[in-house]
Amino acid sequence: MKQHAEREIVAPTALCDKKGNLNPEAIGYAKKPIIDCNLSGHFMRKKKWNYWCIYGEDILFSATISHLDYAASCFVYFFEYETQRYFEKTIFIPLGTGLKMPSQVLETVSYSSSELQIHVSYFDGDTHLFVTSDDFDGETLHAELTIHHPPQDQSLNVVIPWNRKTFQFTAKHHTLPTTGMIKIGDRRYNFNEEESFAVLDYGRGVWPRRATWNWAMASQRMRGRRIGLNFGGQWTDGTGMTENAVFVEGIMTKISEDVIFQYDRQNFMKPWTVRTKFSETVDLTFTPFFERVSKTDAKLVQSEVHQMVGYYNGRIKLQNASLQISQMLGCIEEHIAKW
Repeated sequence: MKQHAEREIVAPTALCDKKGNLNPEAIGYAKKPIIDCNLSGHFMRKKKWNYWCIYGEDILFSATISHLDYAASCFVYFFEYETQRYFEKTIFIPLGTGLKMPSQVLETVSYSSSELQIHVSYFDGDTHLFVTSDDFDGETLHAELTIHHPPQDQSLNVVIPWNRKTFQFTAKHHTLPTTGMIKIGDRRYNFNEEESFAVLDYGRGVWPRRATWNWAMASQRMRGRRIGLNFGGQWTDGTGMTENAVFVEGIMTKISEDVIFQYDRQNFMKPWTVRTKFSETVDLTFTPFFERVSKTDAKLVQSEVHQMVGYYNGRIKLQNASLQISQMLGCIEEHIAKW
């Protein structure tokens, strides 16, 4: 079956028109972050987030700043692979007062309170991520990471159009070499760019009240090459656009076909499968070894996330080549939101 061709955007483009509705010229995908997320209007419906996930040799570390229009939420979590020690700290900010979310993917964003400080700044090809907290699982957290953006690397920047009034821009940046350190109490974790990789999930859009999505991702070095996987399900189905792509040494191959996630909602720890809907392009099995559950019930906002950490195995067909995936560390999730 021949895939339909998604439109590639090659010039800087505004996400919205003057009325705040979706600009038809923005529907498509770009290999560089050239979409300006000039969101306006749509009272209470705008959603904005910057989510970072860093795979180190010993731990997974994540920091997020998000704004839901009527509230903001910032959270940080870490997971130590060997001991399965896990901790998450979340700060909820009613009305989200004072938190400014930039319209460009690599602009500075920060949050600071007496309980948690997150500062993300981009300068000269590097993102600098600083996170501190005096009470992180009863200990002091201090993170200083430098995330490198190799100049020739491509990224996935795609606009998902439900209609002119509900739409989402998502940027997924993969296999970003990371250096630095994270200190939790008296434990220090070092990150080196040969084995530590960051993933950015940047989202800006106008969402319906209820949403469900699946996301599968991994960024690792396999057989000497930087490999990144990004697949999405449910939320993009039927829109004519996908967030499906594979990255090899920074070069992206876009996959225009929808993928189907199969898993047991009664037991998320059972193996998952991710397969393309019509062809054999993607055929992956994900075997979890840890489940992160995050639930929010704040009347206006209800959210339930099951994010699994585990290993991918399988095959992805790329043009005339086949990419074998073997014991590749990554994450997969289901997220149901009423927001």
